[in-house]
Amino acid sequence: MNTKRAIQALALAFTLAVMIGCQSAANQPDNTDASSPTAASSAQPGQPAPLTHRREGSRSRESASSVASAPAPQTFTAPAGTSVHVRLSTELNTGTTAPGSAFEGTLADPLVVQGVTVAPQGSSVSGRVTDVVSSGRLKRPAEISLMLTSITQPGGQRTAISTETWGESGASHKKRNILMTGGGAGLGALVGAVAGGGKGAAIGGLVGAAGGAGAAYATGKKEIVLPAETLITFRLSAPASFTVQ
Repeated sequence: MNTKRAIQALALAFTLAVMIGCQSAANQPDNTDASSPTAASSAQPGQPAPLTHRREGSRSRESASSVASAPAPQTFTAPAGTSVHVRLSTELNTGTTAPGSAFEGTLADPLVVQGVTVAPQGSSVSGRVTDVVSSGRLKRPAEISLMLTSITQPGGQRTAISTETWGESGASHKKRNILMTGGGAGLGALVGAVAGGGKGAAIGGLVGAAGGAGAAYATGKKEIVLPAETLITFRLSAPASFTVQ
């Protein structure tokens, strides 16, 4: 009988010890940080992601959206024959400008292709003097030839172009020289005749001819001057492609 009671007491004590141990384990604090990588990786499927991860994902989507919304550059081609209206920035003079010299200017009007302004008014243009002939005395009149080589948009985008040659020639003064020479000779002969008869007329004629030639020599040299702000229209000799944003 005593043995049975002893066994029962031992069993009761063991049961109490197990219950106390389980209760202590249940009361232990959970030190796992929900924001730690372990906590994030152990999140069960279907549960919301941590706040930090949600913010990073939102930033990525916003960045991708802004890139996608930026307009892509487009290219427009101006066909050959397109007019380009230019205002010179500096003076050109056949008496001082050398062949091959560069010149600058600006667009006097916007350059429009397919309804789109590819180069606004005021865009810089560059060109080259292809030929220059200075006016000679009693010789051929002055001549100057120009062509455009590039257009630079306000943003700095430079487009090489090719244009037909624009040229200007001075009025011929050959006929005027002949008339002045003849008129001078006639006047000299008349003065000589009045002064001394036949011999005087002959001498006067020579003097008059020399005077007439001298007048033609002095007045025959006429240079072409293109002042700054001169408007010139060029035409493209080949298609030119412009990239616009």
